[in-house]
Amino acid sequence: MPDCTLKPEWIKTSINLTEKTKTSQDKIFNYIVNEPNSWMLFLGFCDKNNLFSPSLTFFYKFAQNFTEKIIRTPDLEKIRHKVKFEMTDKDFDQIIETAPMMTGAEYINRKMLSDIWQNLHKAYSNKIKAHEGTVESFIRSYNPNAHIVGRVFFHLVENRDDEMPFAFISTYSTGLTKKGKSKHLPLKYAIKEYEGNKSKMLELLSTVNKAAEKSSLIKELIETGELFHPLAWSSSDAYEFLKEIPDYEEAGILCRIPNWWKNKQKDIRLSVSIGNIKPSFIGMDAILNFSTELAIGDIRVSEAETRKILEESEGLAFIKNRWIAVDHKKLKQTLDAYEKANKLISEEGFSIKDALRMQFNPEKILKIKQDEVDFSVSNGIWLESVLEKLRNPELTPSKKPDKKFKAKLRAYQQKGLNWLNFLNSLQFGALLADDMGLGKTVQLLGLLNIIKKRGNNKASLLIVPASLVSNWISEIEKFFPSLKYFAAHPGMQSGKKINSKSKKELDTFDLVITTYALIQKYDFLKNHSWNIIVLDEAQAIKNPLTKQTKAVKKLLSQNRIILTGTPVENRLSDLWSLFDFLNPGLLGNKTEFSQFAKRLNKNPEEYKKLRKLTSPYILRRLKTDKSVISDLPEKVEMKTYAGLSKKQITLYKQMTEDIKNLLDSSEGIEKKGIILASLIKFKQLCNHPDQYLGTGTYKEKESGKFLRLREICETIYEKRERVLVFTQFKETTEPLSDFLEEIFKRKGLVIHGSIPIGKRKKIIDKFQSDEYYPYIVLSLKAGGTGLNLTRANHVIHFDRWWNPAVENQATDRAFRIGQKKNVVVHKFITKGTIEEKIDQMLDSKKELSDKVISQNNETFITEMDNKELMDLFKLTL
Repeated sequence: MPDCTLKPEWIKTSINLTEKTKTSQDKIFNYIVNEPNSWMLFLGFCDKNNLFSPSLTFFYKFAQNFTEKIIRTPDLEKIRHKVKFEMTDKDFDQIIETAPMMTGAEYINRKMLSDIWQNLHKAYSNKIKAHEGTVESFIRSYNPNAHIVGRVFFHLVENRDDEMPFAFISTYSTGLTKKGKSKHLPLKYAIKEYEGNKSKMLELLSTVNKAAEKSSLIKELIETGELFHPLAWSSSDAYEFLKEIPDYEEAGILCRIPNWWKNKQKDIRLSVSIGNIKPSFIGMDAILNFSTELAIGDIRVSEAETRKILEESEGLAFIKNRWIAVDHKKLKQTLDAYEKANKLISEEGFSIKDALRMQFNPEKILKIKQDEVDFSVSNGIWLESVLEKLRNPELTPSKKPDKKFKAKLRAYQQKGLNWLNFLNSLQFGALLADDMGLGKTVQLLGLLNIIKKRGNNKASLLIVPASLVSNWISEIEKFFPSLKYFAAHPGMQSGKKINSKSKKELDTFDLVITTYALIQKYDFLKNHSWNIIVLDEAQAIKNPLTKQTKAVKKLLSQNRIILTGTPVENRLSDLWSLFDFLNPGLLGNKTEFSQFAKRLNKNPEEYKKLRKLTSPYILRRLKTDKSVISDLPEKVEMKTYAGLSKKQITLYKQMTEDIKNLLDSSEGIEKKGIILASLIKFKQLCNHPDQYLGTGTYKEKESGKFLRLREICETIYEKRERVLVFTQFKETTEPLSDFLEEIFKRKGLVIHGSIPIGKRKKIIDKFQSDEYYPYIVLSLKAGGTGLNLTRANHVIHFDRWWNPAVENQATDRAFRIGQKKNVVVHKFITKGTIEEKIDQMLDSKKELSDKVISQNNETFITEMDNKELMDLFKLTL
């Protein structure tokens, strides 16, 4: 669980304020800050008429679940602080399914909700103990419109009398049993108990009198005195009573009624089941079998039985040992819908895509209006078994890569590979959304290995941000060197122009790699039909209106895969655009989805429908989930490769040529000085041309590292986590901080050698506090020792010290005692430069790690001959 969960810094950034909701939500946030341990209790008692954003509405409804249980507890004044309400795992799961798309949604689980539930108990208990007045006055202090339940109860039970099949009785609570439960007596005994005490009697009947203001039935029972006696009722009497229950409960009367009415199984419903049998071919367009039926609750009724019910009068009818509500108009509409659905499906057939879309927008597929007909759509035996495997990767068939695949997969990575392979075999689009650092790249390469092993003769296409091309090539060469790939990117072709390639030429490769920008430029990529199209960092297509997004979605392929470490739970519009690429039409068109999104604000239960529809195609594992990832080390270290911009390449080549000329005409101390000075300049240039030149405004596009830094930090920001960014150069700290402020939309912190020791302590205290400071930029010497920065769970070495001991010492500012989260360490390396070559040397000669450009020994590189030096300095793209 991240430390931002349910703390002021997280809540404020997850509450999406609008003009209508700003006033009430600002008031709530002030309460969060001032009373962080009881703000959820305050939220639960808020007036129902408040306008909340979807994110705050979720927590409001959860807290309201608790406060309504309090209000509806009989004899609350006697129980006071001892109330205890149980919630099951099923209860929590149902709540989780209604969570909206919001920051932090990925962390909402049973444990989190259980903790909040217990905190609500604790907050209420502490508050009521300290309150000197009545429980009702305490509740009214939160919400003047709230009313705790009275002592009067209405009971409706079934009778065995055919003519008068129901019995009604009113009771009142007379205290508690030894086990803490309410004792009840018929209301007629209250007449005797309060004889001569009119005020007590009026107090007891206050809720009844309030109900009578809206109900003519209750008003009549009071006037005739029948309220104080048991009554035998006909089905029409019972039906009139049942319809008015919301009014009675609003007045503060608890009603004990049959379960068949409470469980909303009182009306007839049309049920459509699709996909009981495996289709003849697989894919979203495969045609499925179907069945339709009419049902009341879990009992099936025939068309003939339904028509017989129509003959009954309005009210309640007893069918198959169950009472149901008879609404002639509703029954007729349901029968018409039943006939229409059978005809429609028989004539047009239903594809897998249709079946899945029906759960999202059944009205359009079946041409039935939901406000007229109660109907449900369910998956048949075969289709549900497939979707169950997709929701639970451990159920999918295992498929292991061959010996040409060099990576050793962790258990969760193998499950991810199985899942990807299973979806691909069905030609279903897949979204692998594992947390940063869990190895999405290696899982995708494992899939490509399995495809290659099967003898596939069609190329796949990988589209990435320009800054990730180098990273992918490095991962391919490390984990799957026999994969035949082609980088359709000028920077990877040593400046050569990329000519158009024929279909035959493209299909000689297993994988073609290009960028989002270049896919619009190269017609030979746009016109080819690919095996799989893979998008990495797919937030690049989140805006469906851009030319870039439209170009990507027009590409042809047998299947599509998305890789992203950015939470897909944060924004609804982004989710539609991703699925419009993955499985087009599954979430309807843009207009249909917008209409659905509007309904979400009025009915958050619709989120459950959306999650059910999308969850089979999304695999998301979190570093914090030990139940899924038990073998993940607490510190995950990765090399993060960045390319060079055109300006960096030009300057790098020029500097290499200048150094060659200087080395040819120098020796001894002078030569060593040139080498050491050159190493510093190479590092500066690899960071940013403006650092090397000493001028400029540090434009993002002129540095591959800056581009890569944005991609990583945007994901960190989406998760409201924190990061330490280390650099060796004091002059780089402020430009990096300015750049990060733009990404995180708020200021972070900076520590370097010129900041006094006393001030550094205050900066550290700020970062370690509950207030959200998303980053600290630190110069390595000033921030590499003696600091405790455990709020961060990401460490970025923006430039390399080339001494593992020094880098590890800096990393341990976050990875130390007190750290409760996994730490992800990113070591930036520019591809093809001296940074990559020295990193390779460190990997191949671990015994030299303390000699290569360390603080105490800088002789290793300075003692190379000129040829070795130029091989080291030379840019290799």
